[in-house]
Amino acid sequence: MENLISSIKRKSVVLFVGAGVSMNLGLLSWKGLISKMAEDLGFEPEQFSGFGDYLALAEYYKIKTGSLGGLRSWMDRTWHSDAVDIGQSEVHRLIVEIDFPIIYTTNYDRWLETAFDHHQRPYSKITNVTDLVRIRDGATQIVKFHGDFDDDRSLVLDESSYFERLEFESPLDIKLRSDVLARSVLFIGYSLSDVSLRYLFYKLDKLWKLHGKYSVRPRSYIFVPKPNPVQEAVLDQWGITMISSERTEPKAALIEFLESLKTRANDVRVDGPSLRAV
Repeated sequence: MENLISSIKRKSVVLFVGAGVSMNLGLLSWKGLISKMAEDLGFEPEQFSGFGDYLALAEYYKIKTGSLGGLRSWMDRTWHSDAVDIGQSEVHRLIVEIDFPIIYTTNYDRWLETAFDHHQRPYSKITNVTDLVRIRDGATQIVKFHGDFDDDRSLVLDESSYFERLEFESPLDIKLRSDVLARSVLFIGYSLSDVSLRYLFYKLDKLWKLHGKYSVRPRSYIFVPKPNPVQEAVLDQWGITMISSERTEPKAALIEFLESLKTRANDVRVDGPSLRAV
C-alpha cells in the first residue's frame, strides 16, 4: 500500500477500470446482454447462454443479423438510462478526485467521461489513433481500450474483434506499452476469472522481461473484495500485488479502498480501512 500511495503522489499510476465499476451503477450485466441476443434470435435465454460465452454468442448474432449495429444501439440506450445519476456514484467521484493522469477502461459506456464532466475536471477521450493528437496537458487521458459507443468500428464485442485485440499490435497497444513500462498499474472492477485481464497481465510481464531490467519494474496492483491465496501467488509472479478488503459487500469495499487512497495520497492521517496486501 505504501508504494502504491507514493506512486499516486508522483502521478505515476495508470488506472485500469473494469465492468465491475459500471455494474455499481446498476447497469445491465453480460447476462442481460445474452438475454437480449437470445430474444432477437428466437431462443430461450437459458438455452442460448449454454451455447458459448458472450463473445461466441455475439459472433453468432453478427453472422445471423449481418451486423452488431442494432445490438450496439440497444446497449447504448440501456446502459445510459436517465435513471442513473452519476453525481450519486461515490466510486466515480473518487476516481475523478484521486486524479490519475491516465485511465484505461475496457467498458464501452460513457460514465467515466460523464463523471469527469459532472465534477468539472478536464479529460481527453482516446478511442483510436486520431484521438492521440487531441491529448491535452493537465487533462486526464481516458483510453477506451475495448472501444466506445461513439465509434462502432472500435468496439471489441464479438469473438473476431476480441482475437484482434489480443494481438496487441494496434496504435492503442503501442501507447499502452509506453504508458505502463515506467508506471505502476492499478486494476479495479475486474474479475480474477477474466481471461482478457489475465492475458494482459501476462503481456505486461513479458514486456518487462524483454525490454527492461526486471528488478526495477514498477509494481502493479489489483483490488478485489475478497482474499484469494491461490490468485495472490499466481499474480505475484507477474509483478502484481493483490489488495483485498475485510468487507463482505463489493461496492462498499471498493469505495473504502478508493477513499483510503485519496486520503493517504493527500497526506491526511486517519484510521483507514482494514486492507490486506501481499
